[in-house]
Amino acid sequence: MKQFIDFIPLLLFFIVYKIEPRAVDILGHSVMVGGIFSATAMLIISSVVVYGILFVKQGKLEKSQWLTLVACLVFGSLTLAFHSETFLKWKAPVVNWLFALAFAGSHFIGDRPLIQRIMGHALTLPQAIWTKLNIAWIIFFLFCGAANLYVAFTYQEFWVDFKVFGSLGMTLLFLVGQGLFLARHMHDPETPPPSTKTED
Repeated sequence: MKQFIDFIPLLLFFIVYKIEPRAVDILGHSVMVGGIFSATAMLIISSVVVYGILFVKQGKLEKSQWLTLVACLVFGSLTLAFHSETFLKWKAPVVNWLFALAFAGSHFIGDRPLIQRIMGHALTLPQAIWTKLNIAWIIFFLFCGAANLYVAFTYQEFWVDFKVFGSLGMTLLFLVGQGLFLARHMHDPETPPPSTKTED
């Protein structure tokens, strides 16, 4: 479920974005609801709430969650401050490419690929498989970043839909592919398993 926590603020962002822009009276103040800027404000607020709750429940946030939260605050605040959605369009590419950089860097820093550090407590796999899996995540993040960047600056009317549901779809497809890949190798240790044949 952790992989999909990030989509809660994104879904709220999408809902507010799709509302026809209108002025709403809140505590005596006229507030514009609907469209990109109120949706960005919702993204910031909901991200702080979601990750705040996680921090209270877990006692900490994972590094990936800190990165997502900080990126949301930085790019969202710049979008509102300069009244330009260009900043928000760069959020997904930058976050994905930073994840790709972290996974790539783990091949040179530390004794294990990053995906092995994340999943190694639950799975026993040959080292070569961990390396391949880590490379697959690098490619995935690079592709997601490039796809988000291309759609954001090429298809103005479609980029918010892609930001939410395109990213979710790509993540689901990749996780299914990862599951199929792991299913082939979970019983493929570097040393043969003991024989289950009984002696006559």
